[in-house]
Amino acid sequence: MNNDREKIKQCLMGLWSGQVRWDAPMADYCTLKVGGEAWAVLAPTDSDSIVRITNGLSAEGFAWRVIGQGSNLLVPDEGYHGAILVMGSGYGAIRMVNEAGEAVRLEVEAGCRLGRLLNWSLEKGLAGLEFVVGIPGTLGGAVVMNAGAIGREMKDVIDLVTILDGAGEVHTRTQDQLSFTYRSWGEPPESILLSARLVLDQGDGDQLRETCRELMRARRGRQPWGMANAGSIFKNPPGGYAGKLIETTGLKGLQVGGAMVSEEHANVIVNTGKATATDVITLMHEVRDQVLTRHGISLEPEIHMLTVRPWE
Repeated sequence: MNNDREKIKQCLMGLWSGQVRWDAPMADYCTLKVGGEAWAVLAPTDSDSIVRITNGLSAEGFAWRVIGQGSNLLVPDEGYHGAILVMGSGYGAIRMVNEAGEAVRLEVEAGCRLGRLLNWSLEKGLAGLEFVVGIPGTLGGAVVMNAGAIGREMKDVIDLVTILDGAGEVHTRTQDQLSFTYRSWGEPPESILLSARLVLDQGDGDQLRETCRELMRARRGRQPWGMANAGSIFKNPPGGYAGKLIETTGLKGLQVGGAMVSEEHANVIVNTGKATATDVITLMHEVRDQVLTRHGISLEPEIHMLTVRPWE
């Protein structure tokens, strides 16, 4: 094991001249604040570096994963035996490409935080992203998950995307070439979003801000605030809501160690302060089993599980 750590260190030093954090607690990179150590964590600031690093690690047989803000991520207590590439603020540029009549196209790098992107669009008086208000994470995670709220999803504002595929090649896909479904963009798990072109409409900045304030007030009224969490834990089953199933099963407040089903929203597990990843996983199994027994519906996790394998 120690020999493998030294090998990946030497490999990364040949691929990347920037800062690397070795043996980094993944709790520092996930909003749930749980998870063991990753062998290496680094934050590339351009697509060429991302391609070079991932291709180089793959060629040497090392595990790696790309993450954003970790707002929908669960890392096991044993950590991650490989490299984590964080797409953060250093890879989050926003650029207006063109204006075509009422439509405005933006080119946005995957590490751009949704909150920053929304504020930027509001300052420019651009409509279409109001539904992301209060949703944590980056553009990359939002597109890959096809994040959505109030009847709208990321697919509704996508023009095209730039992707690094599992073979290490960069491609573009137009919206109609993607197979967006509920909480998925339809690409293979090994594909990485590098950037996306969004199509927004001209709007009234003041009116858009008021809409966002109203949506945020409603969101605050049904979400736990001030406690570490990763948002929705389970996907909504067809024709229903995971939160309602969990609540009617009487599981609000159910606790395993430091992990607890939120009293505010039954489809959220919160870290009460000293939770471990094992606590969260055990609680997820308990919730799933009880809902299955009560309702005959097997809930599917929405949260991503990060394992020692590069892809799942």
